[in-house]
Formats: sequence, structure tokens, C-alpha cells
Amino acid sequence: MNEVLRMRNVDVVRGSRQILTGIDFTVSTGEHWALIGPNGAGKSTILSMCGAERHPTRGTVHVLGHQLGRVEIRMLRESIGHVNPRHPLRSARTAREVVLTGITGTTELMPRWVPASATLDRADALIEMLGLDADLTWPTMSQGERGRTLIARALITDPPLLLLDEPSTGLDVAAREQFLETVDTLHRTQPELTSVLVTHHLEELPETTTHAMLVKDGRVLAAGSATSVLTSELVSECFDHPIRIEHQDHRWQARAVRS
Repeated sequence: MNEVLRMRNVDVVRGSRQILTGIDFTVSTGEHWALIGPNGAGKSTILSMCGAERHPTRGTVHVLGHQLGRVEIRMLRESIGHVNPRHPLRSARTAREVVLTGITGTTELMPRWVPASATLDRADALIEMLGLDADLTWPTMSQGERGRTLIARALITDPPLLLLDEPSTGLDVAAREQFLETVDTLHRTQPELTSVLVTHHLEELPETTTHAMLVKDGRVLAAGSATSVLTSELVSECFDHPIRIEHQDHRWQARAVRS
């Protein structure tokens, strides 16, 4: 399997604060990783390096075969799909227009930019695949519709790497389940697609999650196959609280252990 991401001995320091220490992380083609840990553990900082948005203070980060610091960042980012539920769009763009901004990597459509007919066809195909109305405007969309629109936006360039930063934020139970079903469908129908998802809720993991990494206090507590990492013992240690983990019907559940 081809290597998609590799971090070796990565430290990140912000001001006088050590954010990450000694991170080692390798992701191969077709794997679907979950980064899990308490708030402030460093998960989003790791994801930002996966997305070529942040450089390490020390150590090396390779993304899609390119080392950060030795590659033209804008070109690299075009090969990475990023789903962020806090997408800062404020205008009344249609779903089709939002999806098309994935080509330019901008929040708004670029002035005088005219997409090719093949690009429009791909946007419409993604919109149809994700069950969206192309003419629905951003302010009138539900959180679930926005989430699916952002997946289409991330996939418009047919990237080999998809990053999802707490994608279930703001979703009710029904919308969350629809969103996870969408992610599972993508994983099953695009076997070469590699993904990394950040969350601190195990219930938000897709069925197709293959690997997991637990992050605590800026360090890797455990990393490997999802079933070997997401255990009651390790998750309890990660969150400093007794938690019982159950894995049934390909989904995870976490419950606090009552004393």
C-alpha cells in the first residue's frame, strides 16, 4: 500500500507552550483513521499538518509524498479535500456554487472565473450522489445539508486524501446518521480514497473506520487498528475517566462506568 501521510518525531510549539510532542503517524492508501482525544489534546493541530496548513516546529511531515517545507503548499492543498463544519461562508450561495469553490480553494466564487463544462458536470454529479438540491442556498440549508454540501465541495477535485474535522458538529441524531451513511458510502465506493477524521465522540465514527489514534496531552497514547485501540482500558486512560467501550454492528458506543 502506498504511503499517504507520515509524521516522524513531530513537535509543535506555540509561543512558550508545547502543543505536540514526538508525534509518529503513518497512513496508507485506503485507510480511514479516527483521531480521538479530549478537547485541547492536539487532534486539530495534527489534522492541520495533514492538510498542509501548519508546519511542525521540529520533525518531518510528508503529505502525499511531499515534505512540508520543501513543496509548493498551494499545489499540495489542491490534492486534499477538507470538510470543516465551521466553513465561514456568509453569502447566499447555492449548493452548486459552494461545491464549485472547492476548485479554487476559496470561500466565495472568484470574480470572472468560469468553470469548464466538465467541472460543472462533476459538481452536479456529486450533488446528485449526496442527495442535494443544487439550487438550495446556504442560509436556508439545514446543518445536515451543509455537511453534505461540504463533502461534495471537498471531493470536487477528486482528491486522494479527505480530512474531516469534527464533521458531526451541530447535527441532530438523524442528520448525524445520514452524514455517517454518506461517509461510509464514499469509503466503500472509492477504495483508493484515504481519510482522517477528528472527533471526541466515538458514536460519531463511521462503520468503515479502519484505524484509530488516541491523543492525550499532545502525545500519541495508542495508534493502530480501530478495534485494538478503541478499548475500554485505553479510552479510559485517554480521557482520565472510567469508560466502557462497546463495538456492535460495526459502530462504537462509550458509556461512563458508574462507581
